Amino acid sequence: MAPPDSYRVAPYIDAAARLNTTIEIASYGKHSLVSEIASGLHISFDDPAAAIETIINAARRQSYSGIIAADDMAGEIAAAAAHALGLPHNPPGAVHFTRWKHKARAILKTAGIPVPGHWIVNIADAMAGRLPDIVFPCVVKPVNLSASRGVIRADNHHQLQRAIQRINTIIALLPELEARSTLLIEQYIPGREIALEGMLKNGCLIPIAIFDKPDPLEGPYFEETYYVTPSRLPIPLQDNAVQTIERACRIYGLKTGPVHAEIRFHHDIPYIIEITARTIGGDCARLLEYASGYSLESLVIQFAMGNTVDIKPFDQAAGVLMLPTPRSGVLRRVEGVLAAQKIPHINAVHIAVREGHELKSLPEGSSYLGFIFASADSPEQVESALREAHAQLNVIVDPLWRIEGNPGVT
Repeated sequence: MAPPDSYRVAPYIDAAARLNTTIEIASYGKHSLVSEIASGLHISFDDPAAAIETIINAARRQSYSGIIAADDMAGEIAAAAAHALGLPHNPPGAVHFTRWKHKARAILKTAGIPVPGHWIVNIADAMAGRLPDIVFPCVVKPVNLSASRGVIRADNHHQLQRAIQRINTIIALLPELEARSTLLIEQYIPGREIALEGMLKNGCLIPIAIFDKPDPLEGPYFEETYYVTPSRLPIPLQDNAVQTIERACRIYGLKTGPVHAEIRFHHDIPYIIEITARTIGGDCARLLEYASGYSLESLVIQFAMGNTVDIKPFDQAAGVLMLPTPRSGVLRRVEGVLAAQKIPHINAVHIAVREGHELKSLPEGSSYLGFIFASADSPEQVESALREAHAQLNVIVDPLWRIEGNPGVT
């Protein structure tokens, strides 16, 4: 299950073909140009009950071995449909916590898991300046958006009010009332950040990779850039992170399937920033194939089918650069791609946005300009190659001019 514009659809289709496994895509997209979406199940994520009924009816015609949610949007519906069909699944309520940041923070804090100090506020009160005693610096977040969209750091009351006004514009058109009316404000936690990719089996966390984020994420916006594995953190800190994430998953009630988590260390204490019941976002999962020879999607499919999977250590270090969007506007071209591809240890440079398309930078934007992948004998070589390749690129962005007028007036 995935929205039609998901980066994850094509990799799952490819992985299923390699495994000689038949998959069916449940998505919007009756008129999609992707044949597997157009010929698949047509559901609306805005109508969960109808979507679940569509899947149940389809299962009467052909049995399913498992249901996979490729993105956050599909998580709860996929869990509920799998429950209805008696397939392996996480409780829908557990997946719910991973989608709503304020609820996740509250339940983890109650259980004693390290999370940033936080305040849950009503957007109308926040816009009017009716706020609790906020500790600065702080980070303001929409409660259920992903990819750092709408996440803004504020160092004082003036910056906080500007951030609230800006986020209000971003969330105003979201379909769910709670998403439009609630903000999460939390203390900024300084320190090194890592990401973990893993699989849950009977509630036990099996780590696949731990990624360093070598660029400091200090704000005012929090655009993801470099992911490099294996991590160079001391092993005791890595073990502590894995144990903390596993505890948090149990508190949520997660039991099976993929997990992507983000941790920030402050004074060697692992603070949970995010845990989601899905794989890593964007096209980043490809880096695991460069390091190991097998795809993350193939692991997820085999786990969903109940097959025994042996996750082996990586043969090489690997990394990805999620190309930052330099500014909003119209993409004219990206220069230097061929030069970047020639840098030693670079596997691929993929520009995801076509020329002439609109770019939106953070905090309004949510998609990546593209990805650079590298693999080498050491994480230091990987990081160096990614930085050198990025230096070859020159992104040309023109201003976007919008023409407004009165309908019917000539």
